[in-house]
Amino acid sequence: MAITDAHMHVGDFPMFGVNLDESRLAAYLTGNGIDTGMVFHQDNAMVQRVIQDIPAAYGLYWANPKSPSAVDELRDFLDDPKFRGVKLHPLMDGFHPNDPIVWPIIELLIERDLPALIHCGHPIFSLPWSIEELIVQFPEAKIILGHMGHGNVVYIDASIAVAQRNPNVWLETSGMPMSVKILEAVEKVGSNRVLYGSDGPWHEPKVEQLKVQLAGLEPEDLENVMHRSSQRLFLKAGI
Repeated sequence: MAITDAHMHVGDFPMFGVNLDESRLAAYLTGNGIDTGMVFHQDNAMVQRVIQDIPAAYGLYWANPKSPSAVDELRDFLDDPKFRGVKLHPLMDGFHPNDPIVWPIIELLIERDLPALIHCGHPIFSLPWSIEELIVQFPEAKIILGHMGHGNVVYIDASIAVAQRNPNVWLETSGMPMSVKILEAVEKVGSNRVLYGSDGPWHEPKVEQLKVQLAGLEPEDLENVMHRSSQRLFLKAGI
């Protein structure tokens, strides 16, 4: 089965004791059976350098809307066909998802028809209800709830409900521990809007893959979640 990983990191995150050295990314993808990986780090220039020579790797631009140069820099990075959207981390960078400083980033993504992957699942800035304010503000935007609520079942259920209410929302599975909720998301939202992600190297990709594979999905739905839905969303693949 082909695998597209919608949520991967490269580089050093010393605050969390997590590291995937850029020289190891290609081997990391191969060793975990990942055919395509969507990769990011706050150092966007480093990501751009790393992914250029790895056909399986694509980038998401880490956008901090508090930076006055974020939109201009994003525009330049999205001119590189290896960059296929944006990562927003309201918790780590300290902003409300629907703060007006975020809007120009979303407007540019709508213009380019590319998605935003938003960290979801922690107070105070990255709860699903807060992200839904942005989703409702921009119904043409393509918004991915990263971790689909993460480790709290209240936030997980809320993320599924947000996706039910809003057809411009995708759910990404990394770090969310409950296989049964992946099945529920597919039943309520559709496998075309559920994406496998590992959050590697925070989590082991093979463990995250097994979590999806054990969810009890029909074969076609499993193919969508593990590969095809991300290919359509990020790479416009007609599969």
